[in-house]
Amino acid sequence: MRSLVVIGGGPRAAGLLERIAAQSPSLELAVHVVDPYPPGAGRVWRHAQSPLLRMNSMAEDVTVFTDSSFDGIGPVRPGPSLAEWGDVDPASFPSRQVQSKYLAWFFDHVTESLPPNISVTVHCARASKVVGNWVRLDSGESLQADVLVLALGHLDAEPEPEHRKLSEHAVEHDLVYVPPLYSADADLSEVSGDVVLRGFGLAFIDLMVLLTEGRGGRYERSGGELRYLPSGSEPRLFVGSRRGVPYHSKTGYRLQGTRPSLPYFFTADALKGRSSDFRADVWPLMAKEIAWGHYHELFTGHPGLVRMPFVEFATSFAALPWYSEEMRSLEVLAIPDPADRIDFEQLDRPLTGLTFATAEEFQEHLRSYVEADVARRSDPRYSADLGAFLALLSVYGQMAQVMPHDGWWHGYFSYLASGPPPDRLEELLALSRAGVVRFVGADMWVEAVDGAFLAGSPTTPDVVRANGLIEARLPVHSLSRTADPVLRSLRAVGDVSEDDAGLVRVSAEGRLINERGEEDPARFAVGPYTTGKAFAAFARPNTNAPAFRQNDVLAREILRTLGD
Repeated sequence: MRSLVVIGGGPRAAGLLERIAAQSPSLELAVHVVDPYPPGAGRVWRHAQSPLLRMNSMAEDVTVFTDSSFDGIGPVRPGPSLAEWGDVDPASFPSRQVQSKYLAWFFDHVTESLPPNISVTVHCARASKVVGNWVRLDSGESLQADVLVLALGHLDAEPEPEHRKLSEHAVEHDLVYVPPLYSADADLSEVSGDVVLRGFGLAFIDLMVLLTEGRGGRYERSGGELRYLPSGSEPRLFVGSRRGVPYHSKTGYRLQGTRPSLPYFFTADALKGRSSDFRADVWPLMAKEIAWGHYHELFTGHPGLVRMPFVEFATSFAALPWYSEEMRSLEVLAIPDPADRIDFEQLDRPLTGLTFATAEEFQEHLRSYVEADVARRSDPRYSADLGAFLALLSVYGQMAQVMPHDGWWHGYFSYLASGPPPDRLEELLALSRAGVVRFVGADMWVEAVDGAFLAGSPTTPDVVRANGLIEARLPVHSLSRTADPVLRSLRAVGDVSEDDAGLVRVSAEGRLINERGEEDPARFAVGPYTTGKAFAAFARPNTNAPAFRQNDVLAREILRTLGD
């Protein structure tokens, strides 16, 4: 009997097993899944976290099953989306506990559907070391692997020098410092008083919830406005970041026009021969693709807002480079309202050039900004934003073909497309009006001096003095600083290598590449810590999701290696 060991039992491992089962292999195979957390959900999606924490995806936009859009070699094996499985409102944003149950059910469904020649054993333990073809577990057990797959998910990293210094400062002066980590893992029990949060994305939203509603506060609606009623146990939260604004709200409407065929410009053929200079040579084509999705919806869904037929606009648009005076002239000619034109620079840095005489003036400005964002993302009149969002997803699905990976792009994508549900931003506004949350500004700086944490921004002259600092962001993983014991053991003997961004190098099929540039014959890796990183977001139905295609290729390669 052949042996397959999969280290990591989260959604990626479950999806890989589903694709192995879909191939109907005939060999006798023993599969061992190693994870200290429950299989299917894994660490990030485990049920044992606050019921207040929610997904930032609608229930109808989450599936673990292939459908008719899938163009991989393996067969389609359809199944229910999260909305269909959980019988929940398709447009709702379910709790992570609901998603955890869906993922656990999927893992059980996959293992139960395997043919009798394949067995699955789950080991509730942590893999501590890989030596040759043996995997050692912290339970004392050892597993022999004919093929090894590292499906490790999101990983922790050793602290960066700055974080170590901040932690030492906190210990020396009896302050609170929380380094970058997953919000559900954070010990927030000592957080009180005035606290700076560095980061304004989804990690901030989670921390905001845990430190307010999670401390006993509650919301009520009065006269159409949401109000926050403090419990008295909340800290005061001072939040800032590079942009100084929260991620954009998720849209709450459907397309009003015809659905575009995506990707239209950012295709595999168009990417051939382009240089690795991301901002100069790749980003302009991506920007044109996203703008295409935006304008396709504007012209087909809202013809009263434009000055020419879509066919005429599309012909000129297709012929012009995105960053050209002719393109700008076309936009002005065809689209009278500047609010309907897409401006990537303004979207990226909305506070650029803005300063305020007092912090209070800035609080009012940013509340107005967030209110306008929620209103726009809730009004079908601006459904062109949804067209841009769908184009963003199609671009992201092509990113595996663009090397090297670009950190700015991933952050920009998350900021535009992976923001919180609109009601979370309404809660942020309520917390701001209640004085529980204070906005610091753009390009926020933080210093550890005078027995405190100081924070400020060029946006206002005010300086915050706080007794706590929370890094409201995920750790940046790199192989050289990995906290994962398996990767450490492989790195110690040169069996793994990293690219310039610190990602674990893998081949197109997912095989580990060692320090000599050789592909490993029997070890694979998949996930966001690899150069084949794809696709942390869950698959949306009917989008030929990249993760499904990647799992399909990996499953075939594993079975080929095992000799089936």
